[in-house]
Amino acid sequence: MGSLGDGRRVLEIEARAVQAMVTRLDDTFANAVDLLFQCKGKVVVSGMGKSGLIGQKIAATLASTGTSSFFLHPAEGVHGDLGMLARRDALIAISNSGETAELLQILPYVERMGIPVIGLTGRMNSTLAKNSDVALDVSVSEEACPMGLAPTASTTATLAMGDALAVALLQKRGFREEDFAQFHPGGTLGRRLLVRVKDLMHSGADLPQVTESVAGTTAMLEMTAKKLGMTTVVDRAGKLAGIITDGDLRRFIQRGGDFARATARELASRNPKTIGPDDLAAKAVEMMERFSITTLVVTEGDRNIRGVIHLHDLLKSGIV
Repeated sequence: MGSLGDGRRVLEIEARAVQAMVTRLDDTFANAVDLLFQCKGKVVVSGMGKSGLIGQKIAATLASTGTSSFFLHPAEGVHGDLGMLARRDALIAISNSGETAELLQILPYVERMGIPVIGLTGRMNSTLAKNSDVALDVSVSEEACPMGLAPTASTTATLAMGDALAVALLQKRGFREEDFAQFHPGGTLGRRLLVRVKDLMHSGADLPQVTESVAGTTAMLEMTAKKLGMTTVVDRAGKLAGIITDGDLRRFIQRGGDFARATARELASRNPKTIGPDDLAAKAVEMMERFSITTLVVTEGDRNIRGVIHLHDLLKSGIV
């Protein structure tokens, strides 16, 4: 068959395993989600071997989507780590056979504590299933391993079930993108959803600004000094009247204009694109892409200038 054929066979087997769970999903799943939603403490995930590795990922997914969660190694649990469990917690116990000795050993303690158990198992008549408040069927018809020994399709099915629980739970909680970003401040999504225009804009002494009446040469010197390739132009009341960019200067000269005698008013582009200081930096990116520009004037109220944000600022911050 060759490597390509082997790869396709594995993917097809694992895809069928997940698809089979879709067809047999019932109200038991909804009961499991309700149990997790009602949990006032932490959701503890436990499993041995490959099931334990899948459990670590499920715990991480829950934690990143607003559910306080951690992984408990069952063997470590019976040697002292059961103290990590509290009465308000819930337990997700993972065992394909449902007979994993180390995992079953912690169940009596969990029962005495009144901690509800969601069992993820491939055998619905197993000890784990019988001792779970809610048992979810993650059984597979075959493993992708040709010898049927290495956990492959079964671990994929379990992981998919864990994702299904986490996503259904976050939907029930009304979890939003902004909430997700709070748990991922160092990631791209976190930066896009947490960083505001005011966090990146040039303001105060760094803001390029001239009045309408100044000479064009003065405006050019301001642009050179502030190194943004532009300057804002204000009227007598200090309100935004326009901007002058490098492109405006080139176009003025190409039209035959007398730059030596020009004023900032004659050079400026009126009605420049603006954005608010409290808008997300991601919105600034979207506007720059939509209008094919590299700078936005940051304004508030009636054309009151608060700053300028440049594409380079967004690139350096990782927003783009």
